[in-house]
Amino acid sequence: MSETGNSPILELPSPQAERPDLLVIAGEHSGDEHAARMVAELLKEKPGTQVAALGGRHLEAAGAQLLHDLSASSVVGVFEVLKSWDYFKRLFNEVMEWIRTHRPRAICLVDYPGFNLRLARQLYREGISVKGGGEVQLLYYISPQVWAWKARRRFDMARWLDSLGVIFPFEVEAFADTDLDVRFLGHPFLAEDFKHPLRHDPEAPVLLLPGSRKTASGRIFPILLDAFSLHHREHPQSRAVTLYPGEGLRNHLQELVPAGLPLEFLPAGKGTTASAVLTSSGTMSLTCALAGIPGAIAYRANPMTYLLGKSLVEVPFLGIANLLLGQPMYPEFIQHEAEPQRLAQELKTCMTKARLQRTVQHTQSLHECLSQPAEISPASWLAEVL
Repeated sequence: MSETGNSPILELPSPQAERPDLLVIAGEHSGDEHAARMVAELLKEKPGTQVAALGGRHLEAAGAQLLHDLSASSVVGVFEVLKSWDYFKRLFNEVMEWIRTHRPRAICLVDYPGFNLRLARQLYREGISVKGGGEVQLLYYISPQVWAWKARRRFDMARWLDSLGVIFPFEVEAFADTDLDVRFLGHPFLAEDFKHPLRHDPEAPVLLLPGSRKTASGRIFPILLDAFSLHHREHPQSRAVTLYPGEGLRNHLQELVPAGLPLEFLPAGKGTTASAVLTSSGTMSLTCALAGIPGAIAYRANPMTYLLGKSLVEVPFLGIANLLLGQPMYPEFIQHEAEPQRLAQELKTCMTKARLQRTVQHTQSLHECLSQPAEISPASWLAEVL
């Protein structure tokens, strides 16, 4: 993949079929994993379905024809996107040209709203999608959090999309004032076949999770390392573990680790135990919460991105577990409050009996919140239109 000159950003091969049945677009590591489980189940239900994807290694392993590793180029924040504007503009244009040429029967957009909602709008405007007068069914899996910010997006989504699959029970009600077909498909972390990658163990290492995006993790990881370093001085027997979704990110993060700090890198998805966690506010924070691991959230964004986001977002917490519970299971240390000394103190608190008992109670409440039976499985939802 090249991002410079006049050469194509994407090298998208022709699909295996003249007209693919399904194109899946997942721009982040978590979306790639969730979409992969959905596609793998779909191919069991409907063998021979031709699935193309812009995603990552999980979608490819699930049986999709990977057209481009989109997860490798995800960024977060308004100003980070602006820095890569030319790249994303060319990426968008080349994806649109592929869709115009190959006309998949359906497109499933997975999370990644900055790119995917713009794509949905363009497909509508060009008359390619069903709502726009065309023949391509347009589905969206894992809704943008319209209940947290930019609530009016739900009306645009209703205008452009044919169906929306959500993973939180209350999200169906968030679209009640639209005519969009919204289905609760269950949360993937509570699916019967989901193998939880984390487990709490008081004797295990401390888990440091700076996120899966290179720019954001480069801003957050040094704070987590400094916090653990302070903790290690007081508890010399302590160790740390960091999970990484890809080799590129691991190499980037390894360069930031001070010499002599007892920290091990493990691939994400491998079974891991942890005594406590310091994490960014992404999907992994919910994974840790459901595993009953005590911890805290640390987050630093580009200062201008943070100020802009603060003016738009009307929610009391960044962490999804905290939002679901309505209280801080994971205390949040944002921007200048994300100081190593405060995070090190939080690690110390995580080892107390009172904190461990409170974490167990919060974890039980989360499981109850998310365990509402799904209306339909993600794979069956897709199969309805294919």
